[in-house]
Amino acid sequence: MTNDTATAASATVLPLSPGNWALDPLHSSVGFTVRHLGIAKVRGRFERLEAELFVGERVEDVRVSATVDLASIDTGNGDRDAHVRASDLLDVEKRPTMTYRSTLVSGEGEDWTMEGELTIGEVTRPVTLAVEFGGLVDVPMDGSRHAGFEATGEIRRSEFGLDFAPGLLGEVVKIQLDMQFVEPKNA
Repeated sequence: MTNDTATAASATVLPLSPGNWALDPLHSSVGFTVRHLGIAKVRGRFERLEAELFVGERVEDVRVSATVDLASIDTGNGDRDAHVRASDLLDVEKRPTMTYRSTLVSGEGEDWTMEGELTIGEVTRPVTLAVEFGGLVDVPMDGSRHAGFEATGEIRRSEFGLDFAPGLLGEVVKIQLDMQFVEPKNA
């Protein structure tokens, strides 16, 4: 990062209060899309995830981490899900989780970019996500403040050792995260 870039990032005003924001799991999801036979898309999601958002005083201090339980895959077809979990495909016994850890967050307003490292099994690769900040709202029922985000990106299966079923499944997997976080009580 050049000095001009670092200065611009430091000058960005963060719309979130500093502290550890808690994931609202009831209003958050991790979805994906992959091509089947090259002609149609199969959509799915993961039912179990954990995530943390730490907001510091500066953009450089923002950190995001997430862990997804790969056995919680749901494509709307139980037989397909069981097959995807099996040892000849995703092999959730060997690869029970997928984790993401941010390394750099930049942007302003509604449009942000998050660079980070995605780990599936024993393979870690850099993955950049485009992040849209959906805004802040005070929830009338309990007075808590929620922040909403949508993050999108893509990975190449073969880069993570998931090169099973070439020709049957597409190489590129598109990822979409819809996340809500709750402001720390001490903010």
